[in-house]
Amino acid sequence: MSSPHHIDIRVTPEIAHQPERLKASLAEYIGISAEELSEFKIIKRSIDARARQIKYQLRIAYFLRDESVIWPSQQPKEYQQVTDQDPKVLVVGSGPAGLFAALKLLEEGLKPIVIERGKDVRSRRRDLAKINKEHLVNPESNYCFGEGGAGTYSDGKLYTRSGHKKTIEGILQTFVEHCANEDILVDAHPHIGTNKLPAIITNMRQKIIDFGGEVHFETKLTDFIIEKNVLQGIEINNEKIIYAEACILATGHSARDIFYALHQKHVKLEFKTFAMGVRVEHPQALIDKIQYKTPARGEYLPPSAYSLVEQVDNKGVYSFCMCPGGIIAPCATSKGEVVTNGWSPSKRNNPYANSGIVVTIDDEELHDYQHFGPLRGLKFQEDIEKKCWRLAGETQNVPAQRLQDFIAKRKSKSIPKNSYQPGTTSVEMDLIFPKAMTNRLRQGFKKFTEKMKGFDHPDAVILAPESRTSSPVRIPRLDDTLEHPELSGLFPCGEGAGYAGGIVSAAIDGERCALAVKQAITKTT
Repeated sequence: MSSPHHIDIRVTPEIAHQPERLKASLAEYIGISAEELSEFKIIKRSIDARARQIKYQLRIAYFLRDESVIWPSQQPKEYQQVTDQDPKVLVVGSGPAGLFAALKLLEEGLKPIVIERGKDVRSRRRDLAKINKEHLVNPESNYCFGEGGAGTYSDGKLYTRSGHKKTIEGILQTFVEHCANEDILVDAHPHIGTNKLPAIITNMRQKIIDFGGEVHFETKLTDFIIEKNVLQGIEINNEKIIYAEACILATGHSARDIFYALHQKHVKLEFKTFAMGVRVEHPQALIDKIQYKTPARGEYLPPSAYSLVEQVDNKGVYSFCMCPGGIIAPCATSKGEVVTNGWSPSKRNNPYANSGIVVTIDDEELHDYQHFGPLRGLKFQEDIEKKCWRLAGETQNVPAQRLQDFIAKRKSKSIPKNSYQPGTTSVEMDLIFPKAMTNRLRQGFKKFTEKMKGFDHPDAVILAPESRTSSPVRIPRLDDTLEHPELSGLFPCGEGAGYAGGIVSAAIDGERCALAVKQAITKTT
């Protein structure tokens, strides 16, 4: 049996997108004729735009003419059929942490009972339309709450800085098994796209059900049933109690009621440093011109992205969730607040590029909130969102300011056309954030413009607030068992608990928690 050969090669974008030309270039690079090359596949792909001549960096696997062509295959995961006789595990939340936890529980022969406060992935669309068009916020069904979690309708970026290569590959392969495009296995910065994710999430839900798990929508955790520091079960919708062997709490960083409920029960919580700022938007063509150093990117280059980070006053100012060809969305989860976030379709073909630009928030910003204890960051976050709602007109309009005007400390006389559908109101950012925050943002934007000439373009606009970057609360857990240190049976999980920062890292944490639950149940039986 022959294994494929591997080679790294740099080619122009035109060659990278034309198979026959790529085959000829590959053969020449190897030192053989094109006829001697049997088959090849791109297994890793990235763009190097540092030099004037932009190149694709490709890792290619190939076979020669006289070799047996047998491509390595990834075996699909095997799930066990479970019944009511198997140990039951509650999974609260159906975002990536919850879904991957449920699938891993099925691998381990445990019965997942997934409860989700929001609606199924397709029914959510009507509520999203109401936010955009009618400024109506459904507190249980919105961009943050519902099947698939916040990531489903806010981009689907799969890039992570986690160093666990095999684990990441396993997560991506699971997405592919549920009908994601195989390109996510190849691209250096994989991206599914908001338009593609609903079908994939639906397939995952059906897999859980087909193998005996349960998935319940419009089912809200309203209380924790605790006896002698052991979590026995949960109350749902203020009426029914569900008992289980363990509970994986994967509710996401916007489920504030969960933090308040735990705090009221005197369950230990911790303040966690987080980030907050604004969302900046440019014409995508401008970002392409800056990044690719060419007047137009042409047909063979994707809409360009950027990643920026600076230190101002010894604290980070950085880009977050950059969305090429994207849209800024209204992500409030309660009435009386506004929140922004960004997303892109799979083709990233909208005319704007947007990104969060945020600063680190620690106790220096929170000296007036110390009496809220571990919830001080959460209260600060809430107050900023409510202030933005008031200043912008008490609708889902958000405060906005031209970037040049923000840097110059002046109110914008007009706001350029942008992708935020509900609307914008001209508001000076200095009226929203503490002085130290706006200073760091202002200095950060100046430094970003030094790196990317033209970043402060007259049509660049900033919208506020970008406030849900991560959880301002951590639900502590033990390093070895992943169980809460004081409440047996509770396994805090994912972004909401403070242990992940994106789709892939949340999915990884979901799988880890499922394995920890399996180990805990095995010990007690």
